[in-house]
Amino acid sequence: MKLFKDVPGNVKALGFVSLLNDAASEMIYPLLPIFLTSVLGVGAGALGVIEGIAESTASLLKLFSGWFSDKIRKRKILILIGYSLAALGRPVIALSRYWWQVAAIRFVDRLGKGIRTSPRDALISLSTPEDIKGKAFSLHRAMDHAGAIIGPLCAIILLKIGMNLKSLFAWALLPGIITVFIVFFFVREKKIEAKAKSVDFKFSVLSRNFKAYLIILIVFALGNSSDAFLILKAKDIGITTSLIPLLWIVLHFVKMTTSIPGGEWSDKVGRRKVIVGGWIVYALIYLGFGLSSRIFHIWGLFALYGVYFGLTEGVEKAFVSDLVSKKFQGTAFGFYHLAVGIAAFPSSVIFGFIWQNLGSFAAFAYGASLAGIASILLFSLVREKKN
Repeated sequence: MKLFKDVPGNVKALGFVSLLNDAASEMIYPLLPIFLTSVLGVGAGALGVIEGIAESTASLLKLFSGWFSDKIRKRKILILIGYSLAALGRPVIALSRYWWQVAAIRFVDRLGKGIRTSPRDALISLSTPEDIKGKAFSLHRAMDHAGAIIGPLCAIILLKIGMNLKSLFAWALLPGIITVFIVFFFVREKKIEAKAKSVDFKFSVLSRNFKAYLIILIVFALGNSSDAFLILKAKDIGITTSLIPLLWIVLHFVKMTTSIPGGEWSDKVGRRKVIVGGWIVYALIYLGFGLSSRIFHIWGLFALYGVYFGLTEGVEKAFVSDLVSKKFQGTAFGFYHLAVGIAAFPSSVIFGFIWQNLGSFAAFAYGASLAGIASILLFSLVREKKN
């Protein structure tokens, strides 16, 4: 297939792993609130505790696992452990009788994500030639989004034929086991030459250029609130609850189809231009959400929102790879994921506070403004790597 032309075997294998893993995940987690409320009889407070613990765990571990993969100069074992925890942990939700059991299982799942993510990104970087890194990272993201479409569709089909939630959760074990099989047999370790015997756990090992990039990413992320607010806006405008999953599928379809062109474009014209282009698209879309008043506005904006992801998700990671030496790739990706994760919580709190007190337009305008500021800073303060 032309899609995979010149793409290293590790990138292909990890792409299929992400596709299957996300399919398994999305079979379960969109239905988790229903399972907690209708089967286990708990409320939104428990869900908040579960998600808060899960996401905080993942953000912190991404930093540690990235550094540790640099220290031991091995990525595959951490990737294997991470996907194994997710594959074996998620389906156990089917056996849960209490909400704290679900919390423990969700914790294990995010533990796996925290362990595998930074080493996986570092391995993609180390396996890929410089001239196609944008394509490689974006191909990986595209396949991840494909899984996010396949998973909910499988869940819909299984529920339509009469399967109950616990049985559906158990079926998620199958794609999870296949991911572990692919990592074990098809992912290859990538050795690098390094004179140092270990990598110090210090922020100082990273360049000023990369640190500036991290700070600017935090500025942007502080205006990049939870997509739950977009769903809230859609419901306020008149999108029915039954159509929300379809709206989500449209978003992931556009993400999937625009990711690879966005990555290839960054390989040709440079990362900064493509990232800034994506951030400008984001700013315009957020202003559009703030001004929207018709249902067709929401459908169009959700589709365009997918373009922002196509231009930025894989390209931001490729830029991390560009700015840091091979010896510190895992550490760099750890700091990248931590920076974005740290900003995620306050961004949603601030956005919600503005919405509640000043209205939705002011909240969306806040997000758009920070995207604009981050765009200017990226062009002004971060240097593009010269090949």
